[in-house]
Amino acid sequence: MTDDELRQLEGARRRTLWALACLRPGDPTASELLAILDDLDDRERNDYSCSGKPLELIEVRNSVSVMRHNSGIDIILEQTIPQPWRERFLQASIGSTRVTDGPYAADWDKFLTEWEREMQQLQNHRVAKAANS
Repeated sequence: MTDDELRQLEGARRRTLWALACLRPGDPTASELLAILDDLDDRERNDYSCSGKPLELIEVRNSVSVMRHNSGIDIILEQTIPQPWRERFLQASIGSTRVTDGPYAADWDKFLTEWEREMQQLQNHRVAKAANS
């Protein structure tokens, strides 16, 4: 997958997750959003079937380097975030404040926590959809 394709895929995922967050599990309008996310997951799986499986969240959390910036703020070294997680973080962080040397470590931690919450919300929607089928 090219960088542009990954950017588009993760941008679509981010917009869809934000739209899904506004709905309660079981809302019939969630079906279209779930279909979009399923399609994005399929596209990602097909791409990584050749290049290996993307890292799980815990592996990503442990692989990213944190350093103390001379401003006194902890930052992360963006280049240590493996793809597709780097693009996911960038898409979720559009407009966030950062220093030129890297994003704030607190923003990275917030992203990871929010990702877990979003994945639980997504699972709740999928369970509700299956129960209503």
